[in-house]
Amino acid sequence: MARPLSLGLDDGLALVLVLFGAAAAVAADDAPRATPVTRPAMKRMLEEMKSRRERIPLPDLTDAERAAAADDPTALSYENRLRALYLPGTELRGYLGFGGTAPKRPNAPPPKVVIEPDPALTLDYGFKTRLFWIASRVNNCQYCLGHQESKLLAVGMSDDDLARLDTDWSGFPENEQAAFALARKLTLAPGSISDADIAACLAHFTPKDVLEMSLSIGGNNAINRWKEGIGVSQAGNGGNSGWAQASVSGVHSYLTPTADRFDTIASAVAILSSGKPGDDLVATASPLPLASAEEIAAGLAAARSRSARLPLVAEPQARTILGVLAPEGPLPRWVRLLAHFPLAGPRMVKAFELTAASPGLSPVDKARIAWTVARRNRAWYALGLAEECLRSFGADDATLADLAGDQQRLSAAERAVLVVADRLAASPVICTDADFETALEATSPGTMVQVVHAVAMESLFDRFTEAAGLTLE
Repeated sequence: MARPLSLGLDDGLALVLVLFGAAAAVAADDAPRATPVTRPAMKRMLEEMKSRRERIPLPDLTDAERAAAADDPTALSYENRLRALYLPGTELRGYLGFGGTAPKRPNAPPPKVVIEPDPALTLDYGFKTRLFWIASRVNNCQYCLGHQESKLLAVGMSDDDLARLDTDWSGFPENEQAAFALARKLTLAPGSISDADIAACLAHFTPKDVLEMSLSIGGNNAINRWKEGIGVSQAGNGGNSGWAQASVSGVHSYLTPTADRFDTIASAVAILSSGKPGDDLVATASPLPLASAEEIAAGLAAARSRSARLPLVAEPQARTILGVLAPEGPLPRWVRLLAHFPLAGPRMVKAFELTAASPGLSPVDKARIAWTVARRNRAWYALGLAEECLRSFGADDATLADLAGDQQRLSAAERAVLVVADRLAASPVICTDADFETALEATSPGTMVQVVHAVAMESLFDRFTEAAGLTLE
C-alpha cells in the first residue's frame, strides 16, 4: 500500500541544545521561539501568539470563494483557504481521528460535520485532552496549548489543576501518570520508547487502550507541526471556551491570575535544557541528534527481529474491516494495527492514502521528506518502509548516503525543503521563519503546504508504529 515514508533513530534522550539566546528566540526570524519556563510566562506567550505572522501568502479571493463564504464565513480563514487551495480532500480529522469528541456545550451551534463515533474508542475525552496538552507543552506549540487549556477548563479543570499538570503529576491518578509519561516520551523521541514504557501503561490499561492513546498522541504531534509549520496565529477567542473575560472587558485574554504557589515553579513537562534559575524563558532545544549510518543499520536489524508490543488484528478480520481499502498482497502490520478500530482505523488508512496521492509533490519528494522525518524520529519500522520505497524509485546505496550526508545530488530547493522537514520533525518551533522563507522562495506556497502536511502525517505514523514496536516486514 502506498503511503508517505518514515525513518528512525536510537534510544537515548540526550538533548542537543540550540544555541540561541532566549530574547532573540522570541523576536528573530532566524531563531526558534523561546520556551516559557513558568505558568505566567506561558500565559504571556499564549496571548502574544494572537498576533503571530502567517508564513504563506494567499492569492486574492475568487468569486467562488466569496460565494461559499456566504454560507460559511470560516471558509475564508487563513488555514481553511490553504487547505481548500492546496490540500483538497484532506481534513484535520486525518490528524485527530483518535482524539475523541468534546461534550456539547450549552447553546453551542451544531457541528458543521458530524462524524460517526467509533465504538472501539473508549478513553475519556478530558484524559486524552490532557495528553494533548502535554504533547503541545513539550513541542512549545502555543496555538494548540491554548486550545487545550480552553478545552480542559470547559470539562471542569481549574487553573490550579493546569498548573499541576505542568509541574507535579503526583495528584493525578496513577494510571494517568503512566499515560502522561508515555505522552511526553513519545513526543520527545518516538524511537526511545521501550518495552518497559509500554508495560508501565499496560499495568493500568488494556493493549487497545494503549494503542488508542498512542494514536491520539501521534495525532497531537501532527497537528502541532501543521499549526507551527504554516504559522497559524493563536485564536483570538481562545477556542471558544474557558478563559473568556467577556463579563469583565468583553475581550478574551489568557492573562489570568496564577496562584502564588505556582507563580515561579518551573515546568516539569517542557524541555528546559538551558538558562539559569529565575529565567522565565529559555532557548528552545531539539531532542536527539541524527542517527549515523551505523545506528541506522543497527536500528533496521533490530526492527526486523523484534516482536510487536501491541497485538495486531488477524489478516482475514482486518480485510473485512478495511473493505476496499485493503491492498492486494499481505497487509502491512501498521494497517492491521489500525484495524482494531472499525471506523477510525479505516479513516486513518484513507488519510494516509490521500496524502500519498495528493498532487503538488512527486512520489520521490514525499519519500525524501518521509525519510528525513523518520531519521530524526529514529522510527525503525518506518525507516525500513522508507528505504524500500526510495529504492523502488531507483535510489541506490550512494543515493541514500548522499541523502544522509551533504545532499550534493539534490537541488538547492530540494535541500531547503528537507531543512524544513527535519526541523519541523525535531521540534516544531525549531523550524524558524527564516528556514521556512528560504524554502518558500525556492518553491511555492502550494509546495510548502504539501510539505508541512506530509511532515505532520509522518510524525503521526512514526509515533504509533514505534509505540507498538512493529516488526519490519
